[in-house]
Amino acid sequence: MTRILIADDHDVVRSGVRAILEGHEGWEVVGEARDGKEAIDQALATRPDVVVLDYSLPLVNGIEATRQIRGRVPGVEVLIFTMHDTDSLVRDVLEAGARGFLLKSDARQFLISAVESLAAHKPFFTGKVSEALLETYLSKGIADQSALSSREKAVVQLIAEGRTNKQIADILSISTKTVETHRAAAMGKLNLDTTAALIRYAIRNKLVEC
Repeated sequence: MTRILIADDHDVVRSGVRAILEGHEGWEVVGEARDGKEAIDQALATRPDVVVLDYSLPLVNGIEATRQIRGRVPGVEVLIFTMHDTDSLVRDVLEAGARGFLLKSDARQFLISAVESLAAHKPFFTGKVSEALLETYLSKGIADQSALSSREKAVVQLIAEGRTNKQIADILSISTKTVETHRAAAMGKLNLDTTAALIRYAIRNKLVEC
C-alpha cells in the first residue's frame, strides 16, 4: 500500500487530487493539510510514502516544508505541485530535496505517473523542466549571489503574511535572532530599506498570494 499526504490551501484542489489518487488500486490518502506547518505535522504523524505538496502554502511555503519533511521523515518522497515553473523555483525544489515537480495544469494527465515514479523512488519532471536547467543544477554552476536562500524566502513570505519575528521563529523552529539575521540578509541582498518594500518584493515574486 502506498501512503500519500496531500497539502494544498484550496479545498477544491485537495478534493480533486484526492479523487484521482484514491481511484488508483493500492494507494491510500492518509491525510490532508491546508498550510505548510500542518503538512509538516501531518507528515510526522502519518509517515507517508509520498507527499503531494503545493508550492504556495501559507505559514511555511512548499520549499521549506519539503526541506523539513525530507529531513525528518526517512524515505519520504515529495512532489511539488504548482501553477508556476520558473527556473529559480525548480532550482529551489531540487535543493530542498524534492524529486518531483508537476504543474497543476498537467495534473489530470501526469499526476498518476508522477506518484508512481516517486513511490518507486524515481524522480519525475515533466517536459516543462528543461534538460539544460537540470544539467546546470547538477554541475553546480555559479549561482546568482543576489538570490535569496530558501530560508530567507521562507522568512520574507512570513513577514509579508504579517507575522512577527517571534511568530516566525516559532513556525520555522529557529531563534528570534536568526529570524532577524535572515531578514537583514534578505533586505541587504535586495537593496531594500523598508518592510513595505520587502512585502512588495514578496508579492511581485509570488512568495505570497495576493
